[in-house]
Formats: sequence, structure tokens, C-alpha cells
Amino acid sequence: MKKLISDYTEFLITEKGASINTVTSYERDLRFFSDFLKGIGVNKIENVNKTSVMSYVYELQKSNKSSSTISRNIASIRSFFNHLNEKNILKHNPLKGFESPKVEKKMPEILSVNEVSTLLEQPDLKTVKGLRDKAMLELLYATGIRVTELISIKTEDVDLDLEYIKCGDNAKRRIIPIGSKAVNALKCYITEARNKLSASENEQMLFLNTKGTAMTRQGFWKIIKSYTTKAGISSAITPHTLRHSFAAHLIENGADVQSVQEMLGHSDISTTLVYVKMNNDRLKNIYLKTHPRA
Repeated sequence: MKKLISDYTEFLITEKGASINTVTSYERDLRFFSDFLKGIGVNKIENVNKTSVMSYVYELQKSNKSSSTISRNIASIRSFFNHLNEKNILKHNPLKGFESPKVEKKMPEILSVNEVSTLLEQPDLKTVKGLRDKAMLELLYATGIRVTELISIKTEDVDLDLEYIKCGDNAKRRIIPIGSKAVNALKCYITEARNKLSASENEQMLFLNTKGTAMTRQGFWKIIKSYTTKAGISSAITPHTLRHSFAAHLIENGADVQSVQEMLGHSDISTTLVYVKMNNDRLKNIYLKTHPRA
């Protein structure tokens, strides 16, 4: 099964153009499933049946995995077996008729506009690190890109004259406009700080750590955490919180859903519609609290 999983992930990359995050997630889920099958004595892919899958789901439930995690695992396994069927590697599909548990979508954590402003004011612009952090935070909130996209941006992906950036994998490359504040922050970082951080003239990545190499997800998470504490914000902020805040604030100020979906890079518009629901709920609460005949 190990070889089949490897071939499948290669298929996702080369033929489907799936993102690195997607491929990593599928591969992880499938390897856990494969290890479970070995543990119960199922060593051949032909011997996997619906009972095997149900046993695995039960094992995940016993391990207190969330319903969203379980649903994601089932989706990974289903996609894998669909692929095996399409390639005529396997004739039966143990996921046929198998229903995933219903997942209640939680509303994402977002910051208010004032909280975002306070957070973005924290970096010390007298320091190289502060100029870099300011540029990263401003760009993240200005575009709503994912953290992996942020740290993967190369210098050639930024056009400060036309005020846009390119991001995403080759198959899902998208162009996103950036506002004046993010442009100014990037200009300051590029002209005054980046060369001082860079360990090599050939370094292509835009955002660098203090060692002069590409910023990591873990490194940026620590930066966010540090500034959250400094700003006195009590919410548990992650880098993804700024992405959620970007989308919610756009919808709140009248942006159309399709445009927000395109900027976020959502393949399914239902994912974007959660921000519309958040805004509608907020307006409903305001109405109930303020209208004299509510």
C-alpha cells in the first residue's frame, strides 16, 4: 500500500496540480490508515472493505479526534480509492455508500478592525526585524493569503509599481492587489532591511529570518504570538486569524462573495459563504438590539 500511496500523491502533484498542503494532508491521512490496517492484519489493498473503514473511524473516535478530522480522513481515503478504481488498480470500492459524519462548521475567529490596527502597530520600525515583521503583517492582512503562501513569496512575485503580488502553486497561481499601506511597508522592508538580513545575494525568498534564510511557518507563528501579547489582545490569534479577518472585513464593507473567493483561492464558494453568514448574524444582532419593534 505504501507504493500505491506514493504513486497517488505523485498523481495529485503532477496531474491534478494539488497544493503542497493538500498533498501533505492526504499522504498523512493515508499513511495513518495504512498503519492501522497492518495493525488489524489487513496487508493487501484487495482485502480492505467497509468494515475495515468503519473500524478505523471507530479508532479515530476512541482517540477523541474531532468530527472535522474524521471527515477529512474519510475524504482522503475515499479520494484514494476512487483513484484506484479509475486507474483499474482495484475493482471494488470499500467507501461506496459510506457516509461521513456530519460536521458542524464552527465560525472562524476574527479580529475587529481596531484590534487589527493595534496588532499592526506593534513592530518597531527602527529595527530590521521590525520592518520585516511590519511588511509581513500588513501583507497578510491586505491580501488574506495563507501563511504557507506568505513565506513562499519570492522577490520576483512582487510588483510594487502596479501594486500586486503573485502567490500560490503553479497550477493555482493567482494575482492579488495590495493596498497602499502594504505597499509602503514592503518598500521600507525591501530597501532598508532585506539586504541586511540576506545571507546570500542569490536568495530568492522575500521574507527572511535572522539567519538570512527563508522564514518558516513556526517562525512566523512565534512573531504573531509575540505581537499579540504586546498588543494586549486576549484572543488566541494564529496567522490564519488575519486571513479570516481580511475576508470578514471585506464582506462587511460590501465586497462581493466571488471576488473574495478568488482572492482567498477557495475552490468551493461554500467555504467563502461562511463570512457572509457571520456578517448577516452580526447585522441581525444589531437589529434585535437597536430596532424599537424588533
